[in-house]
Amino acid sequence: MSSSDRGGIQALLAAEQDAQHIVSNARAAKTARLRQAKEEAEREVAQYRAQREAEFKKKLSDTSGDSGANLKRLEGETDEKIKRLSGEAAKVAPEVTALLMKYVITVRN
Repeated sequence: MSSSDRGGIQALLAAEQDAQHIVSNARAAKTARLRQAKEEAEREVAQYRAQREAEFKKKLSDTSGDSGANLKRLEGETDEKIKRLSGEAAKVAPEVTALLMKYVITVRN
């Protein structure tokens, strides 16, 4: 082999090593970026989860509130509805009674 062949082979080997270093560095950079992206995604998920939990707790406290106050409010609404329905029933009771008596007393052939 001539010295120019050896020099060419040495140049090819050096170029191959350089290429391996470049590929190795690119893989390391890719791995680092993937790790960074995963950490960012986990932080975003944790932040979103915390936000949604806070909204849920706020809604839960708004709807449940003080159970004693809700109980009193519901009892008041129920009593009001009972009084209203009793009043309406009292208004139509004579008509319903007359109608029932009419059907009971009337004989059909």
